[in-house]
Amino acid sequence: MKKIHLLFLLSFLVSFSVKAQDTIAKNSPFSEARYHYFLKTILFFNEYLDTDSGSFNTTQLRFLHPIANKAWNLRFDVPLISTNTNSINKSGIGDVGVGISYIPYLERSNGIAFRARVVSNSASDPAFGTGKWVVIPTIFYGKYFKQKKFLWIASLEYQASFAGASNRADINTTAFENVVLHFFNKNWIAADVAFRYNSTIEGYQNNAFVEFGRKITPNNLIYIHPSLGFGKDRSYNYGLEVGVLILF
Repeated sequence: MKKIHLLFLLSFLVSFSVKAQDTIAKNSPFSEARYHYFLKTILFFNEYLDTDSGSFNTTQLRFLHPIANKAWNLRFDVPLISTNTNSINKSGIGDVGVGISYIPYLERSNGIAFRARVVSNSASDPAFGTGKWVVIPTIFYGKYFKQKKFLWIASLEYQASFAGASNRADINTTAFENVVLHFFNKNWIAADVAFRYNSTIEGYQNNAFVEFGRKITPNNLIYIHPSLGFGKDRSYNYGLEVGVLILF
């Protein structure tokens, strides 16, 4: 079943023939804070998660680089993981990821984007990663409301493992996520609900968050992002993320 889902998403990506505009619209849905496709971006964040088996802290560096006519975007993720489980503290590199995004359709008020990511089985310790190579295709739809004071971005993502340690659980998760952002002055506030169905455990690992952000300079942004897992099979109880974005 997971292969059918993956083939469907990939075939939809290939068959979608509408070309992105040569000149990308400024102030479009994918140019806003946290979804900036059109400038080189460095994101540095720290995320703390509380789980039933202990805590996980991720310090991550993410780099995004637009290419071609800026309808394409490359992404690299390098995480440093710290765990505190069963009174044992560990730290090391997590699973490094790379991705590419494409925007086939974009106007000033709405747009569609695709992303394909591969997360490698590269963690320095089994506790810091999934033990699998994972492919993650995603489709996004963004739309402004109320004279661009509100932005809605919905995404449908599928995560599937295709190689890795045989003694680790397969990755087979579908996620549908909706985030609404409200902009005022140099600030934004966002709310998000994500529904995730994990076919491996046959359970839902949902979460929700609110986010508060501010532009501290024209090219530097900061945010704070508390979150909450919900559902009996949730992957964590609560979390807190704090980040800095640098656009150039």
